[in-house]
Amino acid sequence: MWKAPGFIPTLIAVFAAFGSWSLLLPVIPLAALDAGHSTTLAGASTGIFMAATVATQIFTPTALRRIGYNPVMVASAFMLGVPALGHLLGLEAWNLLLFSALRGIGFGALTVAESALIAELVPSRFLGKASGMLGVFIGISQMICLPLGLFLAGRVGYPVVYVTAAAIALVAAVMCLRIPRIRAHPRARASSQEHVVSAPVWKLVLVPALSVTSLSMSFGAVSSFLPAAVQELDPVTGSVIAGLILSITGGAAMILRYGSGIIADRNGRPGATMIPGQVMGFAGVLLMALVVANGWSAWWLVVAGILFGGGFGMVQNEALLSMFFRLPRSRVSEASAVWNISFDAGTGLGSFLLGAVAAQAAYSGAYAVGAAIVALGLLATIADRLVGRKRHRGG
Repeated sequence: MWKAPGFIPTLIAVFAAFGSWSLLLPVIPLAALDAGHSTTLAGASTGIFMAATVATQIFTPTALRRIGYNPVMVASAFMLGVPALGHLLGLEAWNLLLFSALRGIGFGALTVAESALIAELVPSRFLGKASGMLGVFIGISQMICLPLGLFLAGRVGYPVVYVTAAAIALVAAVMCLRIPRIRAHPRARASSQEHVVSAPVWKLVLVPALSVTSLSMSFGAVSSFLPAAVQELDPVTGSVIAGLILSITGGAAMILRYGSGIIADRNGRPGATMIPGQVMGFAGVLLMALVVANGWSAWWLVVAGILFGGGFGMVQNEALLSMFFRLPRSRVSEASAVWNISFDAGTGLGSFLLGAVAAQAAYSGAYAVGAAIVALGLLATIADRLVGRKRHRGG
């Protein structure tokens, strides 16, 4: 897979793009709370970012066909980075929401393009490992940048974080210039060599999409409100512990996502680690709820972070590979779009809706509701296994 042209620049671009996103993901809500805004508005800053992301992702496959990967990715990297500087203007509600939305446009196009490009560049027999390596670079980026954003905000102030996020996104833009100038395959190329899909596309991708969405909703709450929740448990070292937990969560996701890809390649199909991943994710969020509700040591959240991050990583990889497996290869851009929409819509909904729950029932209530949502996703996967075993995939 390392010999595929453009694979390494794509991974570096992924690292930089998610680094820019991760720096600001916990920082913007925390800045909003520090400015005296409500938890609902703090969650809405992430929610509107993800809403713009999802809206953009719907149209990205068409742009990839008409314009090509290279120009779409370069432009979207600029859109992800430059609006971060707009937060320098202040912490009023309009500022938080407007520039979060503008960054979401860039993030939406970039994430769809990156995931689909991996499937375009890498042979099918290496797709599990390649998708897992994509997760490795995302995970390393999150391990570094999630706590780094909080550290910089606490030590040198929020403006430095905004400028750093913009600069890192520009690195992604430079790397995108080195990606081969190809376009996504048009739908018309779904030729006679491809098997006929035996069910509507939405039915084939629905359950994998729900599995990602259910966990990403909890991720939205974890990334947006865990720092504040930990500071309530431990006002002295809370910010340090929160950064550590977010880093460990990303690391666990990285390692187990790659392991899930190796298992999928060995089996010749995805699915083996989906249910174990959902069970781990459920256990992690439930433990977070119990720790916060009972005032246990904040270090128990490290265990919760490992469980949640590891389970989420496995589910991410399984869901993406399942969509690639169930749909024709000529529709990888649609599969990537659905997966990214599921991830990002869940993150935005989780941040907004669970933020509203937190305002009424505290952070423990938000995580308890998150655990219930993960359980629903698990039940959907089990039902899918029982009634939908026969799947057909394009060539």
